[in-house]
Amino acid sequence: MEHLQPGEAPFMTRRVKGCSLDVHPTEKALVVQYEVEATILGELGEPVVGERKECQKIIRLKSLSANTNTSSLARKVVQECRLIHSSKLREVEQLLFYLQNRKQSDENQESKRISPRDFAPYAGVELDEEASISSIDEYVELLYEDVQEKIRGATLIFQLARNPDNLEELIQNETALGALARVLREDWKQSVDLATTIMYIFFCFSSFSQFHGLVTHFKIGALCMNIIEHELKRFDLWQDELQKKKKAYILFLSTGEQSSENQNLKKEHEKSFRKYQSLLSKQEQLLRVCLCLLLNLAEDTRTELKMRNKNIVHMLVKILERQDEELLLVVVSFLKKLSIFLENKNDMAEALAVEKLSALLPCENEELLSCTSRLLLNLSFDTTLRGQMVRAGLLPKLSSLLADEAQRQLSMCILYHISMDDRFKSMFADTDCIPQLMKMMFDCGDEAMDVELIALCINLAANKSNAQVICEGNGLKMLMKRAVKLKDVLVMKMIRNLSQHNGSTRSLFLDHVGDLAVQISDDEAEEFVIECLGTLANLTIPDLDWALVLQDYNLVPYLKNRLKPGSAEDDLILEVVIMIGTVSMDDSCAALLAKSGIIPALIELLNAQQEDDEFVCQIVYVFYQMVFHKATRDVIIKDTQAPAYLIDLMHDSNAEIRKVCDNTLDIIAEYDEEWGKKIQNEKFRLHNGQWLEIVKNRELDEAGTPFLYGEDGGSFIGTGDILEGADLFYSADGILSADGTISPDFYADFQDRELGPTAFMGSMSEQFVTSSSDRPVSSTYGFRPEEQFFFNYSTASRFILMS
Repeated sequence: MEHLQPGEAPFMTRRVKGCSLDVHPTEKALVVQYEVEATILGELGEPVVGERKECQKIIRLKSLSANTNTSSLARKVVQECRLIHSSKLREVEQLLFYLQNRKQSDENQESKRISPRDFAPYAGVELDEEASISSIDEYVELLYEDVQEKIRGATLIFQLARNPDNLEELIQNETALGALARVLREDWKQSVDLATTIMYIFFCFSSFSQFHGLVTHFKIGALCMNIIEHELKRFDLWQDELQKKKKAYILFLSTGEQSSENQNLKKEHEKSFRKYQSLLSKQEQLLRVCLCLLLNLAEDTRTELKMRNKNIVHMLVKILERQDEELLLVVVSFLKKLSIFLENKNDMAEALAVEKLSALLPCENEELLSCTSRLLLNLSFDTTLRGQMVRAGLLPKLSSLLADEAQRQLSMCILYHISMDDRFKSMFADTDCIPQLMKMMFDCGDEAMDVELIALCINLAANKSNAQVICEGNGLKMLMKRAVKLKDVLVMKMIRNLSQHNGSTRSLFLDHVGDLAVQISDDEAEEFVIECLGTLANLTIPDLDWALVLQDYNLVPYLKNRLKPGSAEDDLILEVVIMIGTVSMDDSCAALLAKSGIIPALIELLNAQQEDDEFVCQIVYVFYQMVFHKATRDVIIKDTQAPAYLIDLMHDSNAEIRKVCDNTLDIIAEYDEEWGKKIQNEKFRLHNGQWLEIVKNRELDEAGTPFLYGEDGGSFIGTGDILEGADLFYSADGILSADGTISPDFYADFQDRELGPTAFMGSMSEQFVTSSSDRPVSSTYGFRPEEQFFFNYSTASRFILMS
């Protein structure tokens, strides 16, 4: 750099370049970004020193409201701010209009509210004198005096630290910072005022990330943890002492004597209480600044982990018992930040944080209310904590918050998480939640509904008690009207859930069968048709004439065409199969479907979807429904290979498929002798496979004759009737008595079902329950209730080996 000689008169020029405008992200303010180019000219006018600096100016618009004339305000801004050229008037006006209509997000408001930089400074100690940065050394000297002088010196330094412009210079003064850290470490137990003042100084540094290293260097974070732990123990001692004096006073009051001793106890109690309140106020201020400082340092997850290892979560949860709203706001904000980590969340569950948080809802402090709701939302992702929320009585409290527009979204999200658990769905019926949700839905009109709102309603509709509340009055009618008019898939999902409940709720759907049936067409969106089909499939109502519905709305061709593999999405095809299963309960419908050729289409679909358990189970259930009706039974038994498929599926790994197959085959066996024989043989193989394998591999007897072979050397296993082979039975030891009758012990064991897998007497009605109460239930093939249990040795032996 060139230096000026004495007597020279340099000239400086400044130019503003590149002015750009934007809106402030959180406040109602304009941000002006510009560049200042400064040049110093020499004696002859040549540039000697040049410098360029990027600058920013924030124009806060406190008067901007919904009724403000943005054009007039824009002209005023341009006139008063010389950085903005008049050509940018139109741009300023547009930005003002955006600010005027921008909704302040809860997140931005929250981050602004809970930012430690915005907290009011410590007001416990006030000084008339004004601090000066040039006198910093004098203030440091005060830190070596008695406690009162230390407080005075720390307070003056704090005045300087409150101004961010002084922090850079203070950080250069290692002596001052070292003295402050030393005094805090040595004397914090002696004076709460001193500890609080010095902690506020370091808090000012912690408000800026670039100074976190300085705070860490002096180990202020660890000291904060020690202070908090100590103060919490002191609080417990104060509480115990106050309780003792209160009990003593109450005890003397109970005697009814107005003695001087009684009056002294009263005065002592009142004095102790006033002292307690004073100490509590100062302690809470100290705790507040300590937690703010730690919250700032927790930006680094490694530092946060150290806090967690020192039990920060349990300390914070304990502080939730306090009444000071400013302190509670910091505590809840800290817990919310910590709650995103699994370990911290588990600590909160262990410390029963939810029970203490429930006491904060509702509260008059909007900031605290919003922050608490956000913390509960984070915790509500955990199943165990959702249970704690319900037990803590949060369900009615959250329901009441739905009336508060500012808290509605958060409350709905938490309620949605709670509604995911079937254990708690029925509890919603006892609150005012459902009427409020229905009102909110109808208030939407033709506008799109919030996803959180309709998702919560869909979950609640899955419970019978809730469904009755939803359908009260014109509830179902209004829902159907909205769903059909707007083709709203989510509302139709809700209606589908409502339709699954028996009783009066399902009967209400009789008036809307036509509205649903008319939607079943190729012209409608598949997603919407799926929900309509699912709703209709749930309507197992005796008074509903399904044959008339199929004919009036010409649904049979649609159902048949959709059974072709690949004709639509699998979800739609599956709903068609379920729908056919429902209408097949009706005899006339079953005959109508049989004539249309739907049964071969189902078998073709079964071949194509044999790997999908849900498809297989639903198709087999259709066969189960159809074999009750003579028209469809004859088609299934005589014209198709459906029984053969069902026999193969008896070995399926899915228990539900095996149950439905077993039931269906039992009915087929009762009506067709030939298939009955095949089914009986296959069941014998299925239930006695292990035994047959042992017999098959048995060594030759002593005479060298194969045990399982007859005189001609041919094996009867797999040829002829497997049940006619008398050689399968070793002996009747333990079954027959000396006179050839059945052993009573065996009969008792059989009755008590102690034969394990060999028992055969269980009724299929216990294994598979149909959806219709008047549907016939077939007993297991080969057993009739009116017959006696055992006729002879051969019959008894068969029962032992089968099933």
